[in-house]
Amino acid sequence: MLDLTEVPKRDHGGNLSAAISEYGGVASDWVDISTGINPVPYPMPDLTAADWGALPDQAAMTDLVTAARHFWNVPQEAAVLAAPGASALIAAIPALADPRWVQITPPTYNEHAAAFAARGWQTVTAGPAEACVLVHPNNPDGRRWSAEDVQAPLVVIDESFCDVCPADSLMHLAARPGVVILKSFGKFWGLAGLRLGFAIGDPCLIRNLAAWQGPWAVSGPALRIGAQALQDPDWADTTRARLQQDAKRLDEMVTRKGAKLVGGTDLFRLYEVDDAATWQARLARAQIWTRIFPYSETYLRLGLPTGEGWARLEAAL
Repeated sequence: MLDLTEVPKRDHGGNLSAAISEYGGVASDWVDISTGINPVPYPMPDLTAADWGALPDQAAMTDLVTAARHFWNVPQEAAVLAAPGASALIAAIPALADPRWVQITPPTYNEHAAAFAARGWQTVTAGPAEACVLVHPNNPDGRRWSAEDVQAPLVVIDESFCDVCPADSLMHLAARPGVVILKSFGKFWGLAGLRLGFAIGDPCLIRNLAAWQGPWAVSGPALRIGAQALQDPDWADTTRARLQQDAKRLDEMVTRKGAKLVGGTDLFRLYEVDDAATWQARLARAQIWTRIFPYSETYLRLGLPTGEGWARLEAAL
């Protein structure tokens, strides 16, 4: 029997309970900017009793997939699968091919390497390889990839943060054999708790993911909220403009205190500082939680504050 206490825990942002354990307070006391989640989420529609009480409806799933195709300009030849979060898809994708070598260039989101390793794959940091993962734009440094980087027989393009920069999307490659593009509802829409994600790409691969997922994988509330959000381009445009302004404001605030901008997206910024752990601890004593990385002593990643969080961050800096 699997002992879940022995499963290695991977480093992530959003672990506010750890900050509370060390520095005190309750969740409502804290400004949590340790993630890249939009702090002003998409407004929730009124949900009905049927959304919660009935099995998810196939017509509602069709509406969601149709909205996704339109919003992301999905090629007609590509398939679209809605799932209970991008993380569930990341865990399943390595089973789409026999395990050999997967290219994952660090630093990047660590769940991809862990998922491939769990399926018996060996990781290399440079190609060639039988599979390749491109986080686009990359987390944490914001690196963009190009069509020329899509070379392996199986290519995973994780566009969880790409909705802030839709012109950079590689969605036009979704119809290529062996390509799977991931989309997340937790970042740009700020609805991480909704657990809604999408796999878009090679119909053969998407068909296998759908079969493993089984029926009713996406909840009724997620179907309705997702479809409504994807059909609201005005909200998306307004949000992109606000995030761009807020990212610039954050850069100006933090670099004035001696940090150097390394990169990021309009949802998170990566800075180089003299001692990241010291910076994190100083901000934590003011009950502001940030992200540092086990592989770097100098990288500090900040998400965007909102409301009074701006003034609290400036005072703590």
